[in-house]
Amino acid sequence: MAGSEVRFDNSGDGLGRYNIYNYQKVTNADNNTVYVYEKVGNWLEEGLILEKDKIIWNEGNRTPPDSICSYPCSTGLQKIMQQGDTCCWICNECRDFQYLVDEFTCEDCKTAWWPYANRSGCYALPEQYMDWNSYFALVPIAIAVIGIVLTLFVIYTFIKYIETPIVKASGRELSFILLFGILFCYFMTFVLLAKPATIICAFQRFGVGLGFALIYGALLTKTNRISRIFDSARKSARRPSFISPKSQVIITMIMVSIQVVGTVIWFLVEPPGIRVYVPEEKRNEAILKCMVKDSSFLVSLVYNMLLITTCTIYAVKTRKIPENFNESKFIGFTMYTTCIIWLAFVPIYFGTGNSFEVRISIPLNRFNDYKVDLMSAITAIAVIRNSFHEKVKRINENKEKQ
Repeated sequence: MAGSEVRFDNSGDGLGRYNIYNYQKVTNADNNTVYVYEKVGNWLEEGLILEKDKIIWNEGNRTPPDSICSYPCSTGLQKIMQQGDTCCWICNECRDFQYLVDEFTCEDCKTAWWPYANRSGCYALPEQYMDWNSYFALVPIAIAVIGIVLTLFVIYTFIKYIETPIVKASGRELSFILLFGILFCYFMTFVLLAKPATIICAFQRFGVGLGFALIYGALLTKTNRISRIFDSARKSARRPSFISPKSQVIITMIMVSIQVVGTVIWFLVEPPGIRVYVPEEKRNEAILKCMVKDSSFLVSLVYNMLLITTCTIYAVKTRKIPENFNESKFIGFTMYTTCIIWLAFVPIYFGTGNSFEVRISIPLNRFNDYKVDLMSAITAIAVIRNSFHEKVKRINENKEKQ
């Protein structure tokens, strides 16, 4: 360029001079959109000269973009560095049950703990257990209260008319044992719904089996006595042994004691206690439970199942005895009902124990306790309905005639 000073650098190369253009989308005089190069600066020996207000960035934005590879991660996000690069990273969310040890590392919270919203640490989840104000507790409580009132009424009636032929013929001693077992099963409702504690868990394991043993031990003794009396009558006029009230009570207590001994052994093998259970699919719940396996709880009822089976066999054997001796008929109805309840109970107990849908319907994963509770109450209802309704009805009818 004429009149211009020409200069060279140390290597003998001419100094560079550059114009800087910005490719822009603009509207011309004809109101048409065109793309043009607009000079926005140059590079001279003095350095870069840039008219920033003339530059149009992407999408018509006049604010220059940040010259950065990755933005800082938001609170609670893990920073994952790109391999071989210290300026670029990915921001990643930790898993729901994890917290941030540092900006690069997620770690699981302890069992029954949950991370804070900002992932800075974990806090202990509140322990959940059956709420007595929930419908799931109120239903069995209502059944139990009604059952307790009815059972106490039957006991009162039997005590008041204890010398009447109907009460004597029904076997007063075994009837009272049977009524106590029914009452015990109803009271177990409140124990099964109570907040788990070591003493509560121990009493649950001891009480459920004991209540059933009292009921079915007494019923088995009754049916066995009836069966032996009529079998003996067919063969000879000799009175069979062990049919006195005292003998019947001793036999019943022996059968009940077997259940008690089995429960004590169970306590030694698997001591009672409590634990906090966290479902795999809902790790934000900490459920307070008794420390007992569902399978071992059901095994503890095997002896009662044996009593029920044996009692049912005797009920079938004595179904054809004279109609006027109808005690066995009602015991038979009781056992048939019981078999249906227990046959339904076993598959329901195991079939729904791990169901996530059921855990939502019956909160806090106390569904197995709930099933035992209802089964116990329904069994007690079946026994008192079939074994005592007709007797109390006849007592009241005879009272009115007098």
